[in-house]
Amino acid sequence: MADNKKYPRVIMFSTPTCSYCRKAKQYFRSKQIPFREVDVSRDQAAARDMVRRSGQQGVPQIHIGSKVIVGFDRPKIDRLLGL
Repeated sequence: MADNKKYPRVIMFSTPTCSYCRKAKQYFRSKQIPFREVDVSRDQAAARDMVRRSGQQGVPQIHIGSKVIVGFDRPKIDRLLGL
């Protein structure tokens, strides 16, 4: 049921060991929502950028357009994506 809906840009800051990061990735794929994943365990500049933007170090951090969600908060993700 892939529609041609245009979603805001989705960037997810994650680490390979984070179970909620895996859940978020599975969720985006199941909904066919394009997203860019940034592994902050490998990219220190991205990790600093993530903390600068949100003031938080926890992952996943999901940036949808200009909004930041810390953690896998499905109701908030759905609301920001209009699902």
